[in-house]
Amino acid sequence: MNVAVRGGDDDDVAALAVGGATVVDEADDPAVVAAVGDAAIRSAVDDPPEVPLLPVTEDGGRHLVARDALDAAVAAVVDGDRRVTSHPVLGLHHDGDAVARALRDVTLVTDAPASISEYAVTVGDEPLGSVRADGFVVATPLGSDGYAAAAGGPILEAGAGVAVVPIAPFSTAAETRAVDLDVPLTFSVEREGTVALVVDGVHRGVVDCGADLRIERAGSLDVTTPTRTEKF
Repeated sequence: MNVAVRGGDDDDVAALAVGGATVVDEADDPAVVAAVGDAAIRSAVDDPPEVPLLPVTEDGGRHLVARDALDAAVAAVVDGDRRVTSHPVLGLHHDGDAVARALRDVTLVTDAPASISEYAVTVGDEPLGSVRADGFVVATPLGSDGYAAAAGGPILEAGAGVAVVPIAPFSTAAETRAVDLDVPLTFSVEREGTVALVVDGVHRGVVDCGADLRIERAGSLDVTTPTRTEKF
């Protein structure tokens, strides 16, 4: 199987070869593109491959491969022991202006340490109420076992929508939700104080009190992983 690689180093290229892949350039008709590291995975937002992406991080996850198991994971993929799932790309609009797209998660979090803000959340036309918290994280299935899981959110299967998770909520009754992306999500900051916008781990500016952030489906990306991801 021909596999192209984004990111990584010579050791990662060697692991692909050990796994039975023939490493080629993306222009040479690979069957899979292995993206090694967060920056390489993020590159698929603006430069999506024409074939499924094999995302590789240090720790791996439900829809990710751990870097130290790359050779075994590629061997499984080469042998046909793999699945291909479609994952959403999130589009973000700040007060109506398009500002970024995300593959894994979008986070709103107070800029100042030990501070709290208040957020109103709306799904389509349905208000879900307001929550006092350090912030919120919205995670796709691809990112649901990262920061969102650490904040108490569920790990999602592909096609299960997005996880909407408050970060350190002031109320113990604050809810974590899995939301369908058929309608947009809207967050508004209801309290004075600067709130940082972090997209796939990269700081993308701030959201002030009274501003709205809309999150909606902006496309999709095919991801491939070994069928039994708990091994990798």
